[in-house]
Amino acid sequence: MINKVTTFSAVNSKVNSTDSKVLLLTNLIEKSPSGGREMLCKLNHDILKSIFSDNCFVFELPKSPISGLKDIVNAFRGYVDGLTPSKMTELFQLVEEKKINKIFVDGSNFGGFVKRVKKQFPDIQIATFFHNVESRFFLGSFKQNKTPRSMAVLMVNYLAEKKSVKYSDKIVCINQRDNELLNKVYGRYATDLYPMSLEDKLPSNYESLPFDVTEKFALFVGGTFYANKVGIFWFVKHVVPHITIKTYVVGRGFEKYREELEVNDKVIVIGGVESLAQWYHDAYFIIAPIFDGSGMKTKVAEALMYGKKIIGSAEAFSGYEGVLQEAGRVCNKPSEFILAIEKADEMVNEKFDKVLRSIYMKNYSLKAAKHRLESIMNQ
Repeated sequence: MINKVTTFSAVNSKVNSTDSKVLLLTNLIEKSPSGGREMLCKLNHDILKSIFSDNCFVFELPKSPISGLKDIVNAFRGYVDGLTPSKMTELFQLVEEKKINKIFVDGSNFGGFVKRVKKQFPDIQIATFFHNVESRFFLGSFKQNKTPRSMAVLMVNYLAEKKSVKYSDKIVCINQRDNELLNKVYGRYATDLYPMSLEDKLPSNYESLPFDVTEKFALFVGGTFYANKVGIFWFVKHVVPHITIKTYVVGRGFEKYREELEVNDKVIVIGGVESLAQWYHDAYFIIAPIFDGSGMKTKVAEALMYGKKIIGSAEAFSGYEGVLQEAGRVCNKPSEFILAIEKADEMVNEKFDKVLRSIYMKNYSLKAAKHRLESIMNQ
């Protein structure tokens, strides 16, 4: 039986935010993040600062990939993603100096820190945010690239995440699927659910932007992490030969796959762009053929933000089941994608769907996220 987790409603008995001294441990916050994880890290940062103001102390760690034997040894000791012995010392000094009583750990891979701080400061409330079930994510990556390094990365993240599960007071998952998986892998359910949210990037003149194309096109948006790459290659091989509408691929890193993906002028690879607004504006609908991963897919929330229908896999819509009927169509087989695309005219009601936009504002906006995170931190 699944435990009861906190989702959307605020809790009546709340600690005044001014009474709390909060430490946020996170990777470097990008000013203009493009990746889903980076965007959510920035959003969490901005929300916590807005709730706790000067009582929120931020400790950012630069990402440091595992590259050699020494890094692997240190990683197995819990020093991953920029966390080093010297950084650990700085963190503990900050906890003592600022009299921290709550910690928000933005990433389950910082389990080495979670264990040590809970051992030394048992009264501090620790909430760890799980962007994914990382062991599941890196298992998928390992299956795509079976090397000693990818195996080491998988094991390191599993061990770190196991510590986060064991020593965190609050475990915050992004959806119910991850909650179930967390219990299956580690034997503990999340205490709270905190769905994907995005900072609103809709330009004020979005509806009046001129169209830059004369024909309808499908749009794929995403970076080249393994599930995106596998998904779009699958789509180009199995679906594109049977549809007439063109497909544009927008995402940093896909430029190097242009020759492999561009097929008979029906696929156009754009690669990285400075702004996605015009691309979403001009697209007829969004495709999301993603078949692996965990967490929630950022690009689905992004499509809703821009008022666009999505034709995607069940994996792409994981966590969005409650809005699926309005959001688009679920397809898992080539024939299902082909049929949904052929009948897209029946699905797309308008270029900017205000119903989808309202779904984003209610469920996946900064305001919605702030309400949920304030409830989690002040229970």
